[in-house]
Amino acid sequence: MSDKKSVRVNEEIKAPKVRVIDFDGTQRGIFTVRDAIKLSEERKLDLVEIAPQADPPVCKIIDYGKFKYEQQKKEKLQKKNQVVSVLKEIRLHPNTDTHDFDFKVRHAINFIEEGNKVKVSVLFKGREMAYTEKGEELIQRFIEKLSDISKVESEPKMEGRSLSAILVPQSKKGKKQKQQG
Repeated sequence: MSDKKSVRVNEEIKAPKVRVIDFDGTQRGIFTVRDAIKLSEERKLDLVEIAPQADPPVCKIIDYGKFKYEQQKKEKLQKKNQVVSVLKEIRLHPNTDTHDFDFKVRHAINFIEEGNKVKVSVLFKGREMAYTEKGEELIQRFIEKLSDISKVESEPKMEGRSLSAILVPQSKKGKKQKQQG
């Protein structure tokens, strides 16, 4: 019972009276817990509390092992359908060549199409700190190249010796409309 999600079974049910649903889904009525447990034992099944917040709590006569298995299956399916956004980083330098720049843009496009966020960073070393405007131009060019598939989540800003901006995929509605149109 240490788990918040765990359900009460048979003798663990604390309510004095419960609403009982049979294994085939038919309503049996309101019983005392003791009578409901006897009813479930006659069918060689368990009495499982499925709605403890109801008044009186709703219990179902089912095979608890099978019930637990079904719950795990549902949770697994929910986890599978959950979208996880990952932050990918692309690092540039103020004097990055055009070929390298285009190569990194292609990588960023792949990341965004997969649904990931992209952090674009221009790193400055030594004397390069005197030419931060070169880095700003580079980031603006990068953002422009990706403007059709992404939007800027955080504007370019200096963080120590690097200038960074975060790009996120445009809304999924926009992608669907472009594909249909």
